[in-house]
Amino acid sequence: MENQKQKRIRRHKRARSRFYGTGERPRLSVFRSNRSIYAQIINDEKGSTIVGLSDASVKNSKKQNKSERAREAGRMIAEKAKEAKIKKVVYDRGGYKYHGRVKALAEGAREGGLEF
Repeated sequence: MENQKQKRIRRHKRARSRFYGTGERPRLSVFRSNRSIYAQIINDEKGSTIVGLSDASVKNSKKQNKSERAREAGRMIAEKAKEAKIKKVVYDRGGYKYHGRVKALAEGAREGGLEF
């Protein structure tokens, strides 16, 4: 019997076999923990991270739930991507369902101007 983490990793490997981040269209990778959500833009050709952040970098001046913080983190990663002259990315949801915080981060990145 596999546990949840092993199942997620297997789903992620299967999805990663289908897409690849290049220099002109890098990969926006998402990792979700119980407390936070992390996002990074990766160039797989060079094997380097161009931009990365977590929702801990989002200012908590007002009371926000995790989904609201994830949406704000998506907007922030889009701003950082613009500074690095990146407009189009490939979205890698990391084996998670496109639901909740993973979806909120993607919507925030789209609102910030990223195309995927």
